[in-house]
Amino acid sequence: MQEEFQQTISQPIIFEGIGLHSGKLSKVKLLPGESNQGIIFKRSDLKENNLIEANYKNVTSARLCTTLENSFGAKVSTVEHLLAALYIVGVDNLIIEVDKEEVPIMDGSSKDFVEVLRKVGNKQLDKKRRFLKILDKVELEDNGRKISIEPSELDFEVNFELNYSNKIIGNQKNTVKFLNDNLEDIYSSRTFCLFKDIEKIKKSGLAKGGSLDNAIVVDEEKIINEDGLRNEKEFVNHKILDLAGDFLLSGYRIYGKVNCSGGGHQLSNIFLKKLFNLKNSFTVIGSANFKLSEKALVNQPQKQAVNA
Repeated sequence: MQEEFQQTISQPIIFEGIGLHSGKLSKVKLLPGESNQGIIFKRSDLKENNLIEANYKNVTSARLCTTLENSFGAKVSTVEHLLAALYIVGVDNLIIEVDKEEVPIMDGSSKDFVEVLRKVGNKQLDKKRRFLKILDKVELEDNGRKISIEPSELDFEVNFELNYSNKIIGNQKNTVKFLNDNLEDIYSSRTFCLFKDIEKIKKSGLAKGGSLDNAIVVDEEKIINEDGLRNEKEFVNHKILDLAGDFLLSGYRIYGKVNCSGGGHQLSNIFLKKLFNLKNSFTVIGSANFKLSEKALVNQPQKQAVNA
């Protein structure tokens, strides 16, 4: 059931772990937020100008992870798994204190975040949620990668397709409804990489903290991790998890159906920028007056689909 009122956590939570790309140990402290505040990162190791809003406009890099940066140059990276966990457990407002430049990768999924957040539980706030309801189809294609969003029922639905030449990953598809489906396979799915790409990634200064403890490593003919996969569609399910985290940077919970082929952090960010530039493609509604908004939309003239 979708909560009518905004939510935060009931008490502070602390996570510690290694950064996937920096290789540095970091501590994250989640603190309850106030109504209409949104998700705010705070670099606790910086004395001033250390607040970074979790917003798609603040994404300055989307290479292998999502990095946010404020106007003073304060950064926080690999935010997507924690943000996806917040989407899944229904947290709208939060202060996230980070004592380094990167959120810890934990086990490579959102599992640790989700389980602790659910154990602590949410606190209801006094303001009602606002939702972004998609009215018209919006599409984007970039170098063979495709993503679109279209009107749907009152849910955030994601249909994702992966196409890898690697025999193990291959072509994987899955469709998930975030409000109605069991999401355990989504939030427990880990990040992954090809064994042949590891050296190249590390030469570029990334994945310094990567290991079999926090990523699936795929060779040509096998999965190197001894325990194998957690679920049959773990590769595509992790991509869906990433997309959910990146889409929370819209600042809303979304009512719409996303179709994505070969996407990633960069494509999601480009798409959100396009979506918000097309003002007629969506409306912002409150759950309390949703029926009224729905009725009003029925009486509006039919709009044309917006295509890339």
